[in-house]
Amino acid sequence: MASDVILELTDIEAGYGKAALVLRGLSVQVPRGTVVCLVGPNGAGKSTVLKVASGLLRPRSGTIRLNGEDVTGQGPQALLRAGLSHVLQGHSVFREMTVEENVMLGGYSVADQSLLAERADFVKTIFPVVADRWAQTAGLLSGGQQKQVEFARALMVRPDVVLLDEPSMGLDPKKTTTVFEQVARMRDAGVAVLIVEQNARRALEMADIGCVLDLGKVFTSGPAQELLADPKLSDLYLGGRPATT
Repeated sequence: MASDVILELTDIEAGYGKAALVLRGLSVQVPRGTVVCLVGPNGAGKSTVLKVASGLLRPRSGTIRLNGEDVTGQGPQALLRAGLSHVLQGHSVFREMTVEENVMLGGYSVADQSLLAERADFVKTIFPVVADRWAQTAGLLSGGQQKQVEFARALMVRPDVVLLDEPSMGLDPKKTTTVFEQVARMRDAGVAVLIVEQNARRALEMADIGCVLDLGKVFTSGPAQELLADPKLSDLYLGGRPATT
C-alpha cells in the first residue's frame, strides 16, 4: 500500500559553499493530494528547502524520500523523471516562443507522441488560458497568464509533486488570486504542491497544511486554517491580523 506521504525531508542540514548552515535539522512532509505552504521571515530558508528537495542543492546531512524511495543526493533530472517538478522564482517563459512551444518543452523527455498529446490535453483542461492562447506568443501574455504557462509546462511530465517558489511575485492582487486558484486546480487534479510564498496569509487561505519556518527549522506546522486563526502566529509571521470592517 502506498504511503500517504509523497515527499519527505527529514533532519535536513544544508547551506551554500563554506557559509553557515541555512537549514538546521529541518523536517517537512507533503502528503498526497495536498498543498503544503512554507511561510516565514526573510532568511528563514524557505527557497533553500525547495532547492534541496529538487536536487539543485545537495544537503550536508539528512534524508529526502520521494514516493517512499530514498533520493538523497540525486540531481534535478533524476528527480524530474521520478515525479518531481520545480517552478522557479520569477518568470521563466520563453517570450518569443508560442504558448504551445513553451508548454511542450516540459515534455521533452517523452518520446511517445500520443502520450505527449494526451498530456497536452490534460494541462489544457486544468489551465483554460493555456488552451485559449495556445498559438499566441508567450511574451504577449500578462504576468499571471505566463505563470499558468509555467505551471502547465511543469505538469507535462505528470509529476506527483510540484514545487512552487514565490508564484505570486510581481503580480497585482487580482492576478495573485488567479494564480492561487490555479494552484488549487493542480491539487484537485491529484498533484501535491509544496509552495513558498511571501504573501503568507493569502497562500495559507488556499493551502491545506502550513509550515512556519524560522532560523532554518520548522517553528510550527499544522492545518493552514488553524495557523491563520492563531493570533500569536499572525502577529509574528503573517503580517498581523486582517482588519475587520
